[in-house]
Amino acid sequence: MQEPTISTNLLKSKPHFDILDGLRGLAAIVVVIFHFIEIIIHDFSANFISHGYLAVDFFFCLSGFVVAYAYDNRIAGMGLKTFIKIRLIRLQPLVVIGSILGLLTFLFDPYADLYAVYGFGETALLFITSMFLIPYPVVSERYFNLFNLNAPSWSLFWEYVANFLYAILLYKATKTVLKILVLVAAVGLFVLGWNTGNLLGGWSGGTFFEGLARISFSFLMGMVILRCNWIIKNKLGLLSLSVLLLLAFLAPHNDQWNGIVDPIIVVFYFPLIVALGAGATLNHKYAKINKFSGDISYPLYMTHYPFMWVFAGYVVVEEPSMTELSWVIPIGVILLIGLAYLVSVFLDFPVRRYFTNKMRPEQVD
Repeated sequence: MQEPTISTNLLKSKPHFDILDGLRGLAAIVVVIFHFIEIIIHDFSANFISHGYLAVDFFFCLSGFVVAYAYDNRIAGMGLKTFIKIRLIRLQPLVVIGSILGLLTFLFDPYADLYAVYGFGETALLFITSMFLIPYPVVSERYFNLFNLNAPSWSLFWEYVANFLYAILLYKATKTVLKILVLVAAVGLFVLGWNTGNLLGGWSGGTFFEGLARISFSFLMGMVILRCNWIIKNKLGLLSLSVLLLLAFLAPHNDQWNGIVDPIIVVFYFPLIVALGAGATLNHKYAKINKFSGDISYPLYMTHYPFMWVFAGYVVVEEPSMTELSWVIPIGVILLIGLAYLVSVFLDFPVRRYFTNKMRPEQVD
């Protein structure tokens, strides 16, 4: 089947829901803080941001909403090949950048010489599978992460799966079908939460299919919010919605009830936040911070974890005091945000712009 001729209009991005961009950045910062804290505090009940891992489910819900908003009315005209190219341009540069950072920290980690253990051939295979998002959970020292050089890539693997299914099936699904799928997926999340005690899985070989359960509900729910116009018009601004989102991540952890609390947050609370965020209006005085938050969100998520392995080695070898960690961690968070900004400005955005321009027709209508 011949690929449809692509007009410039089909390649144009639609306007963003501004506050959702800002909330995505906040969630990315929460992920970074959570990863720092879980390394030094293994007891979730003592971790002040113990539900930070659920930020991934918030990302998945945002993704379903945004993808449906951006492509529902134009994917049929652009075709599968063009859609895949556009999504690769949006997502893949940071997969590559994160893999390179992961390789560098794997080779030059001052606290762990894993290269001496795995050698050139295995290290090269780790890098290739990371670059192309091929799950390869073999490094026991890193808890058999699906992607040992850059752990958060597990969610990008499922993001690609969801995008592909959207492009071949889901964009044609009726509202009724989507609602049924969402209901089934919600039941699956509650069963998973009850059986495992949390919705933390998906990142390792042993929890692979938990990632499928997590994206199945949240991505579909995001689509349903958009398709059914469950956008709630409101006067809440960026700050109020940021506080509401933070409440989910700061909720106290209780081993007895967490298997129920996690699904409740994901199934009911996050969709509400997305619906409110889409219906809120950004105050112009917060426009710059909101844009900054949105711009660094994906780069921060995809570049921070290689340095978490170095930090983990530092904690084990140096045995720093809590006083020392009280300034090391905040400085670390700030530096990682700064790195994400530099990556976005000098690498991610220019690369995306270059390949997007290559896709555009030579003659503009």
